[in-house]
Amino acid sequence: MKEIGIGIVGGGYMGKCHAVAMSAVGAVFNTALRPRLVSVAASTPESAARYRDAFGFDRAAPDWQALVADPAVEAVVIASPQDSHRAIAEAAFALGKPVLCEKPLADTLENARAMTEAAEAAGVANMTGFNYIRTPASQFARQLIADGTLGQLTWFRGEHTEDFLADPTIPYNWRCEGRANGNMGDLAPHPINAALALMGPITDVMASVECVHEHRTGGRVTNDDHAQIMCRFAGGVQGHIYSSRLATGRKMGYAYEIHGTQGAIRFDQEDQNALWLYRAEGPEAERGFRKILTGPAHPDFEPFCLGPGHGTGYMDTIIIEAKDFLRAIETGEAVWPTFRDGLAVAEVVDAVWRSSEAGAWCEVTQV
Repeated sequence: MKEIGIGIVGGGYMGKCHAVAMSAVGAVFNTALRPRLVSVAASTPESAARYRDAFGFDRAAPDWQALVADPAVEAVVIASPQDSHRAIAEAAFALGKPVLCEKPLADTLENARAMTEAAEAAGVANMTGFNYIRTPASQFARQLIADGTLGQLTWFRGEHTEDFLADPTIPYNWRCEGRANGNMGDLAPHPINAALALMGPITDVMASVECVHEHRTGGRVTNDDHAQIMCRFAGGVQGHIYSSRLATGRKMGYAYEIHGTQGAIRFDQEDQNALWLYRAEGPEAERGFRKILTGPAHPDFEPFCLGPGHGTGYMDTIIIEAKDFLRAIETGEAVWPTFRDGLAVAEVVDAVWRSSEAGAWCEVTQV
């Protein structure tokens, strides 16, 4: 086993998740590369020092530039605000260091493209942090589709719905300003990523993006609350994607349903250890969706637990992500989703905005 020095930019919610994942991944998956938490950087040196002590890093960097330049930092995890992603990634790639960057890849399509070009020019491991699609259930769904279990695919419905801003009396906060912090920058990338992973490229979108609660105590909201997106995939299949931070009662509504000529599947992240499968076979009176509880027979489940139905959790998806990142570094082979896959999401997001503003269909290739 060989150690690899990890530097994480950002120590907040996702920074903590990545620190915990890097601390656990070696034991869970018996990885050939064993991460060592070398350095953490944050908005201030004082914050970085607190994260160092809390998460077990060797040291706190005065800023992200020092972290990236540190010779002991051999791979960089970006868990900072979106508008900082490009500069950090480009600096790391210039030194030949692999990068795992939290979603969305960047705050703008221009920056996402520049980051992808830098990643591919550097020729080192690069990944975009879409963790929800890594549940054993969703990995199994991808297998079922690839194996042709559903037959010819005919329809897709995806959503990411939460209710953290459903109450109009919630005061104005940082989530209410800047396009990157709105629904289309925060929630929508997840179901778009799921659609691309399960169904393939999206060619066209017709969308409506809205801000419902424009005024909150303390300020005027300058970004969007929810969006509905009609889409068409490269194979000709129609689909619909909805994302919202106003979905009263929904806490983790990352869900999808896919129909095919021979079957269908349903998934809801609020019950992330189950996949519902329908097979168009047998007597009609005996047909129906059946609930499959994930277990050791499904991808990436057994390293966590030997008991079927015992379940995995949110942090486990980040650990799976860390395992994939380490494998990409070790083997030199790209592991999905790369920066280019993150760029594909950014291109769809940009097309959604253009469609909503024009009130017309928009080809993704036109963005």
